[in-house]
Amino acid sequence: MGSFLYLVVVIFIIFSSSVNACDRCLHRSKASYFSSASALSSGACAYGSMATSFFAGHIAAAVPSIYKDGAGCGACFQVRCKNPKLCSSKGTIVMVTDLNKSNQTDLVLSSRAFRAMAKPVAGADRDLLKQGIVDIDYQRVPCDYGNKNMNVRVEEASKKPNYLEIKLLHQGGQTEVVAIDIAQVGSSRWGYMSSSHGAVWTTDKVPTGALQFRFIVTGGYDGKMIWAQSALPANWEAGKTYDAGV
Repeated sequence: MGSFLYLVVVIFIIFSSSVNACDRCLHRSKASYFSSASALSSGACAYGSMATSFFAGHIAAAVPSIYKDGAGCGACFQVRCKNPKLCSSKGTIVMVTDLNKSNQTDLVLSSRAFRAMAKPVAGADRDLLKQGIVDIDYQRVPCDYGNKNMNVRVEEASKKPNYLEIKLLHQGGQTEVVAIDIAQVGSSRWGYMSSSHGAVWTTDKVPTGALQFRFIVTGGYDGKMIWAQSALPANWEAGKTYDAGV
């Protein structure tokens, strides 16, 4: 019962703040860029070097209202530059991998993503980079991972039998994971994991055997539970990634 009440409270808090933020709405702001993608890949979401492989390196740091204390890690946004001479109407899609602490722009893009907003004509991308900061509009969109399920990466800090640290990868849709329950496969004795930092979740009360998860997800307007009935095998290992089956 305690775990259930905890989830209800979390959903209520996140639901309320997400409605106010309305990241699915069209926003107008400014964007700048990092000259090195490594600055974003080593960012607050804790994706590490794998971040540059997401969407061909089209990644971004986002302001706290988008980052949402790490719940916004992995969210995708379509970003369009508003300079009609240099920019295409299509723009580009970026994935949030870091926290932007600057109050000058809502998003700081990788230079590759920034250049991708330019018109497909020779030199337009270089001229766009010279602008440094540009006016944009942006909107939350689903992340397209093809037919991939969400993955659970067991972090290197995990140590059997008492500590488990995981990171969620390939989360599609316009949703955030706001709570995670964990139990042994076949058991109804659920415990909850804690949001540690960025996209990382932890527990120091690890059930034995194969593990199942219940993910509470919300997209700003609704919340629901996604049940991964057999996410980690009994012989799970630190440093490995597993298909969550959802």
